[in-house]
Amino acid sequence: MATVDITGEQFAATVEDNDIVLVDFWAEWCGPCKQFGPTYAAVSEKHPDVVFSKVDTEAEQQLAAEAGITSIPTLMAFREKVLVFSQPGALNAQQLEQVVDAVKALDMEEVHAHVARSQAEAATKQDGTQIPDA
Repeated sequence: MATVDITGEQFAATVEDNDIVLVDFWAEWCGPCKQFGPTYAAVSEKHPDVVFSKVDTEAEQQLAAEAGITSIPTLMAFREKVLVFSQPGALNAQQLEQVVDAVKALDMEEVHAHVARSQAEAATKQDGTQIPDA
């Protein structure tokens, strides 16, 4: 699958409607982004089951701010609507393949359980209620 450009309006639906979504936050003026772009596109062709999306941080400044992007390129990976990877810096093809393989290999039952525990702990800290250990 080729890469797809997404906007702030498309971001949530893209993450929600697909099992695995990679997002490359980039800008036209960014040298490392330009170097990473062809690698990202080439690896996308090998994984038709993964959505390889791109967000132009200049055109989508609000989305970049909401995503906490402070350095570009930044690669994020979502699996089953959960952010499972986020790292600034350009990757080479082998590193990107390793990220894709690792995201595909995740035990999502375990990931969802971890997210639920983290949310419960955060709620406990807010209201002071004690949660017994599971």
